[in-house]
Amino acid sequence: QVQLVESGGDLVQPGGSLRLSCAASGRIGVISTMGWYHQAPGKERDLVASISLTGITNYADSVKGRFTISRDNAKNTVYLQMNNLKPEDTAVYYCYVRLRLSATTNYGDYWGQGTQVTVSS
Repeated sequence: QVQLVESGGDLVQPGGSLRLSCAASGRIGVISTMGWYHQAPGKERDLVASISLTGITNYADSVKGRFTISRDNAKNTVYLQMNNLKPEDTAVYYCYVRLRLSATTNYGDYWGQGTQVTVSS
């Protein structure tokens, strides 16, 4: 089994910063892409940022210049540094990991349980 444990969500004022972490554990063969999605009430789950095994990053237009995604391959952990937070960033943030359990299995997507980020004065 694979487990993703997220942390770092909180209530913060506009203009503030937060750092989300997501650590993968369990039967892990190779991790390729890691990333974060967010979902606000009544809206779909949308990609925030992703990072490939080689460090290539991709960001939603709404967070470019404010958020930074990074990963520590030795710890199977992905981070999301969020600066200059805005009320519209309020959402549940989910990490995801694309991995294969072994050299003979296909890649599959695994999701964290979600962490709440609230930006409000």
